[in-house]
Amino acid sequence: MSLESCLERRDIWQGYKNTPTTGPTIASGFDILDAHLPGGGWPLGALTEILLEDIVHSPLWLVLPALVTLAPRRRWQAWVTPPGIPYTPALHGAGLDVSKVLLVKAKNRAEALWATEQSLRSSECSAVLCWPGQLKRATLRRLQLAAEHGQALGLCFRGLNAIDQPSMAALRLHCQLTVDGANVDILKCRGGALREGLRVRRHLLPAVLPGTD
Repeated sequence: MSLESCLERRDIWQGYKNTPTTGPTIASGFDILDAHLPGGGWPLGALTEILLEDIVHSPLWLVLPALVTLAPRRRWQAWVTPPGIPYTPALHGAGLDVSKVLLVKAKNRAEALWATEQSLRSSECSAVLCWPGQLKRATLRRLQLAAEHGQALGLCFRGLNAIDQPSMAALRLHCQLTVDGANVDILKCRGGALREGLRVRRHLLPAVLPGTD
């Protein structure tokens, strides 16, 4: 494969470009984060990785405002194998239409990855959240391409053991949780600059998953 043919492929990120174009986005609901994300929000039709010390403490408060905004657009929002059972009153209290939340309980990792890919690709989901554990680069590429096909907001919560691994995700964030929010590093951002130490303050929302206070 020649260099020219590689540069023509949409699934290869050309990080050196000075005048990148951005696709559709959805505002995160946090001004400091939106100010540093291309298009002013989470990328739609793309996969976003959120890397954490402990995925049990996934900062769902960080993505809830976008989920609330997206909910009326399509039939479902899929949550694939979350580390705890979502607390319905908290979702409702945050303004999310819980009738659109599809909780997927997979029997094993392969089934979870299949459910994630199909949900992203289906065009029936406005957002797909997953907690997949270890992922091969080829698997991440399939998830990214599935998100592009279905134009969904793909959110992948992973542990810090993945921080040095290559990824096809359009956006990668490292979140260090604090008492009142999180310190966020933008590790990869298609069409934008890398940033460190963005101080994101948590909205006053109840915990959505056990252990997420």
